[in-house]
Amino acid sequence: MAIANLLATSNVVKLDGVSLFSSFAGKPNHYLGRRLSQTTPRVQTLCSYRETSLKAAVKSFMVPEADTSGDSNGIGIVRFLKGKSYLVTGATGFLAKVLIEKLLRASPDVGKIFLLMRSKDQDSANKRLYDEIISSDLFKLLKQMHGSSYEVFMKRKLIPVIGDIGETNLGIESEIAGKISEEIDVIINCGGRTTFDDSRYDSALSVNALGPAYVTGKKNGTVLETPLCIGENITSDLNIDSELKLASEAVKRFHGSEEVKKLKELGFERAQYYGWENTYTFTKAMGETEIHSKRGDLPVVIIRPSCIESSYNEPFPGWIQGIRMVDPIIVAYGKGQVSGFCADSKSLLDITPVDMVANAAIAVMAKHGCGTGIQELKVYNVTSSSHSNPLRFGELMDLSYQHLRNSPLEETVIDLAPMKFFSSLECFKSSVSNNIKKQEGESHISTLSKKGKRRLDYLVSLARTYKPYMFFQARFDDTNTTSLIQEMSMEERKMFEFDARGIDWEHYIVNVHLPGLKRQFFQGRST
Repeated sequence: MAIANLLATSNVVKLDGVSLFSSFAGKPNHYLGRRLSQTTPRVQTLCSYRETSLKAAVKSFMVPEADTSGDSNGIGIVRFLKGKSYLVTGATGFLAKVLIEKLLRASPDVGKIFLLMRSKDQDSANKRLYDEIISSDLFKLLKQMHGSSYEVFMKRKLIPVIGDIGETNLGIESEIAGKISEEIDVIINCGGRTTFDDSRYDSALSVNALGPAYVTGKKNGTVLETPLCIGENITSDLNIDSELKLASEAVKRFHGSEEVKKLKELGFERAQYYGWENTYTFTKAMGETEIHSKRGDLPVVIIRPSCIESSYNEPFPGWIQGIRMVDPIIVAYGKGQVSGFCADSKSLLDITPVDMVANAAIAVMAKHGCGTGIQELKVYNVTSSSHSNPLRFGELMDLSYQHLRNSPLEETVIDLAPMKFFSSLECFKSSVSNNIKKQEGESHISTLSKKGKRRLDYLVSLARTYKPYMFFQARFDDTNTTSLIQEMSMEERKMFEFDARGIDWEHYIVNVHLPGLKRQFFQGRST
């Protein structure tokens, strides 16, 4: 375990900390923690949207100073954040950037935030910091708050560190790792390989299983807030060391393009053998079992966000990075490439806005980072399907139809119709094939053009990849998450909002998410 190795580089007392995981029901993130042996307790852990004026937005989302005296102020989140230093992996990723922004905005007096980056040298790491974080529009409220001193503030707080989550000791030079481990209070790991169908088995194991991270492979019933453990809720036949050896032997046996192809096939075969849908879910499940079995006296708290999408409110509505999760389906539909999808319209689409996930992570970090003694392994499901008004896939596509019909993705006129739902890949493939033939003006010809064949292969591959999630009926137990919200003061609930019961789905999809997705789509086309 790369993070555990890093923690072992300094002489500290392993007492408290948190570990965050995610799943599709979520994307990978985790905190792994311990307390430093110092006088001051420190924890070392792993319609369309019309934007309001920037000044008004800053005023709306400026975090007020909180009264930190006494125990009547809930968990004491602001008090916990003050002066803490962090190490963040996957720092230029979607969730990590939102989390970093909220930490800096909620607590400008935090210590340093070390950012693990894959870079060839320090100059390229500094350039990534500027290009991907400091210059990102995500941080525009901070830029407004700090004015001309914004860049100085950001460079003082954010320190790029060259490394790789898939390597021993996070790929950080031993001398630097030693210095960092003495200085930081919290390790936030947001790194991982997240593609469902395009991961080499060896790479996915090194990052997701030894990283580690969490997903669920359950299709129905209730997903409990309990950790995965080999021999309990994962078959005792699984041996992670044997899987690592198997992948290593495959690397030696195959070469060139055949190596990539065979390792992808191996990952899928091993996942299927153990009852998982793909390499992604399989290796991430292994990651959680590794944390559970090897944490020793290191207390761990696991947060399981569901499908993370665009921001609901903070730092402004609709911010998203990349075309992610269910968005490729919406884009294909909006471009007229598909008129339907292989899915159950009543399947549960568990979506949580990214700002709510970041707020939940901060709240959990504060709650469990202040305790003493060895704690049980605590799990928090930060999801939306557990509530009385979950979003269903059919509702999402109905709202997408209403929005895109009046505000299309393409300049050319597309006769958009309500989405159809197919129960099998065969029916979906036939529909897409006929649609492509019509678009090519060759509906009477039995074969597709080379371009049409490539498009068909892509869309069928997309449907095959998403099929397990398009028939998903499981619900997530959120007893611990609900209890956490109840422990928070009213001021904390406003400052760190993550109660999914308050989501207005129609407003979020039509006025927030789709406009944000379209901005991302057009931005991608212009670059």
